[in-house]
Amino acid sequence: MTRVLVVDDDRSIRRSLEKFLGGLGYDVVTAADGAEALRAAGGADVVLLDLGLPGADGFEVLARLRAEDHPPPVIVITARDDMQSTVRAIQQGAYEYLVKPLDIDRLRLVVQRAAASRNAERALGQFVAREAASAQLGNLIGKSPAIRDVWKQIGAVSTSKTTVLVLGESGTGKELVAKAIHYASAEREQPFVAINCTAFAPGVLESELFGHVKGAFTGAVADKAGRFELAGGGTLFLDEIGELPLELQAKLLRVLQERVFERVGDGRPVPLRARVIAATHRDLPALAASGGFREDLYYRLRVVEIRLPPLRDRAEDVPLLVEGLLAKINRDLHRDVRRVAPETMAALVRYPWPGNVRELENALTRAVVLSTGEVLEARQLPLAEAAAAASSATTAAARAAAGDEPLVSLREVERRHVERVLAATGWNKRRACAVLEISRPTLDRKIAEFGLARPGGGGDDEDGDA
Repeated sequence: MTRVLVVDDDRSIRRSLEKFLGGLGYDVVTAADGAEALRAAGGADVVLLDLGLPGADGFEVLARLRAEDHPPPVIVITARDDMQSTVRAIQQGAYEYLVKPLDIDRLRLVVQRAAASRNAERALGQFVAREAASAQLGNLIGKSPAIRDVWKQIGAVSTSKTTVLVLGESGTGKELVAKAIHYASAEREQPFVAINCTAFAPGVLESELFGHVKGAFTGAVADKAGRFELAGGGTLFLDEIGELPLELQAKLLRVLQERVFERVGDGRPVPLRARVIAATHRDLPALAASGGFREDLYYRLRVVEIRLPPLRDRAEDVPLLVEGLLAKINRDLHRDVRRVAPETMAALVRYPWPGNVRELENALTRAVVLSTGEVLEARQLPLAEAAAAASSATTAAARAAAGDEPLVSLREVERRHVERVLAATGWNKRRACAVLEISRPTLDRKIAEFGLARPGGGGDDEDGDA
């Protein structure tokens, strides 16, 4: 039940408001002066505060209430009908300023809105807490020196709005690092907005990033806010920045330099308030040397660079990761697979995990789905076929190097490798993307380009088992 604290030195007003608000279903407590109000304010969801109080002045009480962590909305109720008092109260954070004698209908609406605002703030706080907790799962679990260094970098960079570049192979959890930075920062209650630069065609991507105005192009039937605008004072995460088209790289560079952007079809500048975090699995210096990425943009992005280690370089973290991921998977799937057989854990630690933590999570999810008890066994994991595919590719390469197989074009080598990985993963495109270190649209494009089809006619766009 919503609790309303009524603070007024007039006993009749306290009684009238207690009866009125109680009749509306609120739990009402009252206080006659500032000291009593401050003692009773701890559990209040909404405060009605008179300014003319004995002892502590109402403005002093307002200031102290607003200085608390997550303060309740304070509605000023007073006989002072002057501009100076109104302005001062609003400046100090008052939710509303109501003049006596009170309009009961207006009071009811204001209290309802204040209570709804308080509930929304609580819901936001719970969402932020959940997101902050989830940002600690997955690849940030570990005890290795490499992952501890990442924690330290997150702690250092979260105190400012510096641009960050997160590097690492596919599946290492670059977005999770970006979220950890965001939810450890003072702007944690601002939006976290992510966009994958491979998910849109270049023309569409520009509008997605910067927004557009009505009539900017065919189909622009209304104004649309872009991701830069939607991020507000929070964080904009640009995933797969290495795939950003060159013409958009130039525009992004200007945005980062000038801290303003323009909507498509509109020349008016819009200030950039968000922190930008970019991520890629590509080698940006090599890409810049070949002309595929602007060198000046690379240096602008890497004000701080965080490099995530591949899972194969921190095998000592695998048992902790398995424990954390199993708990998450059990919650999501409503299962109860509690333990991992020792030989299974040994196999998990030995496996090189080319798809990194993402592949580990997918493998564990599949194993939990197939499990019939509370113990995870090696036979339920898809490690054997993946290892066999890798071994087959290595053997084929060795035979070709020895001259036992005819040399083929680079395109044919790529086609065969994509085909092998799809076969080894059972045409699970998420796992195949993780192993190949490419995005889903790129994989779909290669499947079409090479004319590949799933055996058995199951369709070429299924995800397969996780």
